[in-house]
Amino acid sequence: MDKYEALLQLLLNAAKEIANSSSSHNSDGDIPVGVSNRHIHLSQEDMENIFGKGYQLTPTKDLSQPGQYACKETVTICGPKGAIEKVRVLGPVRSKTQVEILAGDCFKLGVKTRARLSGDLAGTPGITVIGPKGSVQVKEGLIIAQRHIHMTLKDAENLGVHDGQIVNIQVAGPRGGLLSNVVIRANDSSALECHVDTEEANAMEIDSKTKVKIVK
Repeated sequence: MDKYEALLQLLLNAAKEIANSSSSHNSDGDIPVGVSNRHIHLSQEDMENIFGKGYQLTPTKDLSQPGQYACKETVTICGPKGAIEKVRVLGPVRSKTQVEILAGDCFKLGVKTRARLSGDLAGTPGITVIGPKGSVQVKEGLIIAQRHIHMTLKDAENLGVHDGQIVNIQVAGPRGGLLSNVVIRANDSSALECHVDTEEANAMEIDSKTKVKIVK
């Protein structure tokens, strides 16, 4: 019985390795695409200020990146000229609040910001965030998400790129084309996926079935 269980475990491990290899390391270079709308990542302090002391976020959907999820909660963000309601909260909480908007949102809010990678918040504008129990004035953290590709270190090796490298990607389809300034984000806590926002996706008719290729 012990030998049988050991053999079964070996077979299960081999099957898992094959599945992981086939799902993560595409031999044809195709990379799946995730499309993001405006959203917010909250710090623990800011979350409690706008939702109440001891509040816990309510996950509703797992996202493609391990450990990240969309929440039931939404907030309103306010700038000098206007406000945008129902901005989705993504979890888990972070060390600093980060608000990711679309380029077109800048006109409605009356703010100016630039494309930045997640976490690169120094020198970015602030924004007011309003929830059901209060509001906070975020001093910095308003960005337009820089398009990027998440991948593992093994993915990067297979695709011939490295963390931090800036590449071009080819988008297929009748409105496809070349997108430049795409940043590689490689670490072993990521899943292979290219991230663009809804404005970029609409311009090139990108959806959940779209695949892109890195062009060097």
